[in-house]
Amino acid sequence: MLVAQTNGVRLKKKYGQHFLRDYNILASIISHAELKEQDAVLEIGCGDGFLTKALLDCPLKKLWSFEIDPEWAEKIKQTVADNKFTLFEQDFLKVDPQQFTVDAPWVMVANLPYNITFPILEIVRTHTHLFSRGVIMVQEEVAQKLVKKAQSGKDYGFISLFYQHYFEWKLLDKVLPQSFMPAPKVVSRVIAFTVKKERQTIYKEAAFWDFIKVCFKQPRRTLRNNLAQFPDQIALIGQEKAAKRAQQLSMEELLCLWDKIASFY
Repeated sequence: MLVAQTNGVRLKKKYGQHFLRDYNILASIISHAELKEQDAVLEIGCGDGFLTKALLDCPLKKLWSFEIDPEWAEKIKQTVADNKFTLFEQDFLKVDPQQFTVDAPWVMVANLPYNITFPILEIVRTHTHLFSRGVIMVQEEVAQKLVKKAQSGKDYGFISLFYQHYFEWKLLDKVLPQSFMPAPKVVSRVIAFTVKKERQTIYKEAAFWDFIKVCFKQPRRTLRNNLAQFPDQIALIGQEKAAKRAQQLSMEELLCLWDKIASFY
């Protein structure tokens, strides 16, 4: 079932406003969030409150919603009243994450503005101690990059390895454009994440990720091509591995290569 209404408030393209209107997808998001009475929940971009109101029907400790659009923020103030709910008329990217120390770890449940998906994920990644898990809506292309493994297709790359190092990911519902108002030009995906409590230790980690970026600079080319300016490293990697594309190698295999050449960084 779809609902098409904007409550008289104009939509603004600069904020990437595409409001979910599909009750089946809404129910799926709520179900997969598995909220409990002790959970502090964070929503980014509450819009007209379609998801907000459903969240407030769940058992949760509190819900903090961030809305950058003053018109929609005012509408929410008029239509949503709940002691568990706090609305912040604020750009989430400018928020001091330390304010989430209260009641941490938080659960993120949100239809993310697609133009700032990765900046939001970076805030969570750099403050993983403040978050436990989340269920979010992102572009299908982004979701595929987040979950791909070695030899699973063109979407596997730096983003896959980097964010899988910090989070466990699970693809949920694929969401077609007609589930939104207005309909976006892309297919979307609901995806769940869990913050890893323990992560593999990587020697010279910052340099390792720089190395991975070089390996995937041109994904369809071999390591020999991508590392052509570093002949000494190619020699240590060996001709067999150098003939492979980075897309063919798992995190474990890339770490083995890193052990051989880390001294160059």
